[in-house]
Amino acid sequence: MGTGSDGSAGEVFRAFLKLGLTAFGGPVAHLGFFRTEFVARRGWLDDEAYARIVALCQFLPGPASSQVGIALGFGRAGWAGAAAAWAGFTLPSALLMILAGLAIGAGAEAGRLPDGLTTGLKIAALAVVVQAVAGMAGSLAPDRARRSVAAVAAVVALTLPGLAGQLGAILIGLLAVPLLDLPAAPAAAAPAGRRPLRRAGAAALLIFLAGLVLLPLWSATGDATGRLIDGMYRAGSLVFGGGHVVLPLLAAETGGHVDGQAFLAGYGLAQAVPGPLFTFSAFLGAAGSWGGLPGWLAGIIGLIAIFVPAALLVVAALPFWDRIAGHPGARRAVAGVNAAVLGLLAAALYDPVFVTAVSGPRDAALAILVLLALLVWRLPVWVLVPLAAAAGMAVAALG
Repeated sequence: MGTGSDGSAGEVFRAFLKLGLTAFGGPVAHLGFFRTEFVARRGWLDDEAYARIVALCQFLPGPASSQVGIALGFGRAGWAGAAAAWAGFTLPSALLMILAGLAIGAGAEAGRLPDGLTTGLKIAALAVVVQAVAGMAGSLAPDRARRSVAAVAAVVALTLPGLAGQLGAILIGLLAVPLLDLPAAPAAAAPAGRRPLRRAGAAALLIFLAGLVLLPLWSATGDATGRLIDGMYRAGSLVFGGGHVVLPLLAAETGGHVDGQAFLAGYGLAQAVPGPLFTFSAFLGAAGSWGGLPGWLAGIIGLIAIFVPAALLVVAALPFWDRIAGHPGARRAVAGVNAAVLGLLAAALYDPVFVTAVSGPRDAALAILVLLALLVWRLPVWVLVPLAAAAGMAVAALG
């Protein structure tokens, strides 16, 4: 069995750059690409070791596919390998999203965006979120108790404005932990390859918690850069259940800084680029108004801030995974939070996605056609998004 511990950062970067340029399809597809590349083709590790890493990253909050990549990079080439894996997989889509953010942000401010473009992109985002809610419901809320948690969390998120609704929904998931009855977990084994020392893991956890405590104090001063970093860091810290769940968190964190039309247009575009969905944060930095901060710099800051907690949690958990994975209380807590974030995503499907994307009969008709293409005809999302944008402009041109 390969341990994946004898490579170089350059090798890791080249391998992940290839995937960053070609890995379309979202987190589940990314995990399939990773297995093909690193288990089947390169032999960095075997299927059992890969499954342990995937299980760890599904357990943690954050973007699972990016966290798997960071863990694989660390196992192959240590700290430099972890950074190289993240950079190779993330930078291609991040660059595209920063450029799109600069263009859409400037166009929206000057009123120069083509008629119907943002409508088409918003409707594409609507279709993707519908697909995400439908796909996640079976795995995150498979029984009556968890479906009830999801419903109550959706009510809380729709009733309480902004961040209070997001945190209240997650609290519902934690309060429901005693009501959840999960099957016994198989004995957990630690992922193969290099792992951080326990003292490094403990230090990473302390840094992660310090960020959650200290960054809101910076944001409270009114500094726009602090608001950007704090909002992205918190969103990256609280996302369970898949990349799409970041949508309501980012909507709450960027309100007042990013135009609502541009927000959903960027979210639609994020579906059409390869690599992790969390590069949407780069778009929000570049497209928003952050106290005079240049758009390109705000995009870079937003990108780094949302991924830092994911990396810290991987480093914190790797040395202790064999102890925490099978703990019944930990498993029930994750199950409760996952059900709650399904409710969060369902709430976001209504507001801001539906209420912003559909403003009349023509928008509703286009949304039905886009949903048909995605859910029935299974058109790939990266094809669907530009087609929806073109359709939106065509509808606008017809008057």
